[in-house]
Amino acid sequence: MNTEAKSLETRLQDMADDFSLLEDWEDRYRHLIDLGRALPELSDDERNDDNRVLGCASKVWIVFDDLLPTVQFRGDSDSVLVKGLIALVHHLLNDLPPQSLIGFELKDLLRLLDLNEGLSVQRTNGLSAMVQRLKTVAASAPISAP
Repeated sequence: MNTEAKSLETRLQDMADDFSLLEDWEDRYRHLIDLGRALPELSDDERNDDNRVLGCASKVWIVFDDLLPTVQFRGDSDSVLVKGLIALVHHLLNDLPPQSLIGFELKDLLRLLDLNEGLSVQRTNGLSAMVQRLKTVAASAPISAP
């Protein structure tokens, strides 16, 4: 599904609405795991050191398919919960212009979805490393003509 037409703010609000229906942390974890299971796996060739995100306790890989006019990426992990976090970031940031990724603040997502209380410091640091990788690559995108 092409979600390019949806702004980052709209995507954040849609995600917040979805998470508001979940009553407790067990439901949120289950939802994250289900999101992760829906992501296609990367090929063995794509699971390489160049695509690996450092700073995550679990193994995480992010592959960039395009940077302009929008950043298009895929991700995978050896952890089902972390793959759910990748899916969350993918649903939120995939297929947006590089400038939207560069301006994204993870703390807004954590606050809005009430994730800052339920994720361990290790998981939060890994999520931060993923988002930082996306922002760094987005910042390297060539400037597109108006």
